[in-house]
Amino acid sequence: MVRKILGKTRFTSLIVLSAVFIVSCGSTKNVPYFQDVSLDAQSELSNTAKFTEPVIQADDILSVSIFTIDPATGMIVNQVASQVMGTQGNAASTQNATPSTSGFIVDKNGEIELSLLGKMKVAGLTTFQAKDLIRNRASNSYQNPNVQVRFANFKITILGEVTKPASYIIPNEKVSILDALGLAGDLTIYGRRENVILIRDIDGKKEFARINLNSKDIFTSPYYYLRQNDVIYVEPNKGKAATLNQARTQTIALIGTALTVVAALVARLF
Repeated sequence: MVRKILGKTRFTSLIVLSAVFIVSCGSTKNVPYFQDVSLDAQSELSNTAKFTEPVIQADDILSVSIFTIDPATGMIVNQVASQVMGTQGNAASTQNATPSTSGFIVDKNGEIELSLLGKMKVAGLTTFQAKDLIRNRASNSYQNPNVQVRFANFKITILGEVTKPASYIIPNEKVSILDALGLAGDLTIYGRRENVILIRDIDGKKEFARINLNSKDIFTSPYYYLRQNDVIYVEPNKGKAATLNQARTQTIALIGTALTVVAALVARLF
């Protein structure tokens, strides 16, 4: 009797493990990117997504550096920025960033205030246009000033089935979704490449888009290039759920077996 019960239990466990294996293998067919790219992909991908430079808005933080012939003069112009500067360099997770973000805050009127140069309205401008504006103002006081302007808080958040989920500060405002996923260490084997969700703020409203990394259409998508504060969420596939449930299923099977054996023994006694 007990052998018969144990035999049924082994058979049930075998079926459960086989199902988990089938689900896991089935999910791997969607792992490769751009599965529909043919050998003549060079001609097919000629019309790729166009990059649109982001414009400066209120509450943005700009990193502004002005260089002059006299280094001491440049230090005076940039002294406010140096007091609030954080660590700069390559893109990094905000977990490793300094508490204060570097740069000048764009106020509610869309203006920034620079030492010796005063207030300037930059809202609605690209960083290239803001650079020209600041350079023209600085030219009134300095000879051939060199100006650099970039976003200091261009943040992208990546969540879900990636190797390093986090918020990342991007030093380059031209960043694609592939660049962002590369920063996060790529998707894990359990990430759904055919259903990556992008969440974007547009005029105070949330916009949701689904992106298929298995298709070359991503290169023509209006969401290929990311905007400031975009959120990328990679959904787990069925293989992840099966893996998480495998231990639970085995535990339940063992408990069920033990209860069945105990019930059989008790029945024989009575």
